[in-house]
Amino acid sequence: MSDFLKRLFSGNSAEDKSSLGKVPDDPFSERLDDNVKQLEELFLYPTNDTLKVRALNIPSINRSAKVLFIAGAADTDMINDHIIRPLLASQPAEEGNEPSVDGIKDNILTVSGSETIADFREAVRRLINGNTVILIDGEKTAIAADTAGFETRSVAEPTREIVIKGPNHAFVEAVDVNKSLIRRQLKDHRLVSETVSVGNESPQNVSVLYLDNIADKALVRNVKDRLEKVDKDAILTLAALEELIEERPYSLFPSTMTTERPDRASSFLLEGHVVLLMDNSPDALIAPITFWSLFHTAEDQFLRWAYGNFARIMRLIALFIALLVPAAYLAVITFHPEMIPTDLLLAIAGTRERVPFPSLLELLLLEITFEILREAGVRVPTPLGTTIGIVGALILGQAAVQANLVSPLLVVVIAITGLSNFALPEVGLSVMVRILRFGFLIAAHLLGFVGIALAFAALLAYAASIKSFGVPFFSPLSPHFPSSRDLFMRPVLRKQQLRPQSMSPQEDQRAEPEGGGGS
Repeated sequence: MSDFLKRLFSGNSAEDKSSLGKVPDDPFSERLDDNVKQLEELFLYPTNDTLKVRALNIPSINRSAKVLFIAGAADTDMINDHIIRPLLASQPAEEGNEPSVDGIKDNILTVSGSETIADFREAVRRLINGNTVILIDGEKTAIAADTAGFETRSVAEPTREIVIKGPNHAFVEAVDVNKSLIRRQLKDHRLVSETVSVGNESPQNVSVLYLDNIADKALVRNVKDRLEKVDKDAILTLAALEELIEERPYSLFPSTMTTERPDRASSFLLEGHVVLLMDNSPDALIAPITFWSLFHTAEDQFLRWAYGNFARIMRLIALFIALLVPAAYLAVITFHPEMIPTDLLLAIAGTRERVPFPSLLELLLLEITFEILREAGVRVPTPLGTTIGIVGALILGQAAVQANLVSPLLVVVIAITGLSNFALPEVGLSVMVRILRFGFLIAAHLLGFVGIALAFAALLAYAASIKSFGVPFFSPLSPHFPSSRDLFMRPVLRKQQLRPQSMSPQEDQRAEPEGGGGS
């Protein structure tokens, strides 16, 4: 238990990342065949048939060369049109005036991005990222041309963060497309995108986005340091990366959050947050976060002041219902029946007369059944999953009542609790409430409302003690920092001029407030 508590209240202790994979960083030799043979061995060619090698002669220098690329990762049309054809069409130069490698890169190739490289490790990294490598006989440097052509789906509507008013496009699995969606929202030359490589055996590039004139430099350095300390063979998605960079991986309270909406990611950037993007992940990872980041939605600022605040009030009520109502029902039935009007108490007693289980077991039975239905609805194909969830709940609830396994009132309580849980906007908050609900049930079973009060106080104390990348979880409310007071209720947009000072932004004021952020 002491080890678990120590892990719970302490941060990660990742060691420095080891060297990248087992690819040698030997420099190229002047012999073309030796260089090509080394790369073929690294890619297990010809067993691995995805490596393609195209031999040619460059007329402008009258020397042999080979073009290497990975099938499926590189765009073959771009290679043919902007690399092979220009090389073959180059005119022979006078003796002594042959172009250098840099001259070929700058004046013959028509691909938009190309660089010279000098070692095998960089060549392998470029190839697996979709680049084309051009090796020339007699040269110790090669050309790496940006010809990445990974297939990706087109931009579509959000599937989780759906809004009635506001933009309706979502991130995809291509990081360059996702960055363009954010730049479409934030037309600011101070929007910075830095690249950090994570993973030892299969490195992945993580894009770190922030506004250079707003984000705290110490926060940006903190995020980059954590990325550089990740020591894993491969990080395939942002979901895996999220657990590796957060402070308390055993805690129920998240220290980062994801969003599939470019407008929401842009709003967090305007408040001084850092956004992480990665290939193969149709989400953006936001750090740091507070409780208000989990409680707010992208639509809050798109609705009129009264409508947006009404939605927040309903969301707050749903939060307390989902967290506390089953425990309160158990406490009243077990410890405090005098709080119920006599007629209602007699009605409840009548419905429970033939139920063979104690109240706690009855509640746990229904809660676990509801969670299984929820999981089943997620795993089966849509729209069959929705049908299973609704029909399964109706049939099982009715059958359980008729079989006298549970009381009808308890079915209503669990149904209201489940619906309230669906009203919570953030997946991390929803899962946290679902798990904490079982803890409150145990507390209510042991001490009634006293147990609920003690558990709630302990929960608040723990939440107030944690930080996300140095930012307190309940800030700017506790501890208090100056802000626009966009917490439980939001002020009108014209009064949201102050960025939350808990983020230590370089610029405190904003000319025009944006929606969807944390505070």
